[in-house]
Amino acid sequence: MKIFTSRNVSLTIVACVLSTATLLARQSAAPDLPKPTLAFLGQEHVEIGGQKKTRYRFEVTNKKEFPADMFAAAPELPPCGTNKNASRTWIDIYDQNGKRLNGFCAFGKPDDLSEVWFALDPEEVPPSWVYIEIHDRKTNTKYKSNLAETTM
Repeated sequence: MKIFTSRNVSLTIVACVLSTATLLARQSAAPDLPKPTLAFLGQEHVEIGGQKKTRYRFEVTNKKEFPADMFAAAPELPPCGTNKNASRTWIDIYDQNGKRLNGFCAFGKPDDLSEVWFALDPEEVPPSWVYIEIHDRKTNTKYKSNLAETTM
């Protein structure tokens, strides 16, 4: 007959906790994904909120390598403003010095990575280079792109 001591019971509990933690870590572990490849598509003159702007458009050329579930609605995560169904993954675009230019919190599929942009007043000189960060909020992992030029 096996005798259960408080030490044996404690070790068993610790082993169970570690096993559970390992399983949970695997479930929410960051997928092994490539660095996003950002490319400049061009600029266009638009009107936003009644103001004329120049929009600088970019796409992630390897967008198909990012899984669709990364862009699913995630109501269990904090909202984006009043959007309680913001996507699991948010995208932010920055200038070469790290100044945030725009952000996207409602992309619903990898193909939406063809619609990354920022806008400036027409007289404003754009930064020479920009990059994006794809932030998977479920795994708290950020994927930083290359620097992309803002001219062709």
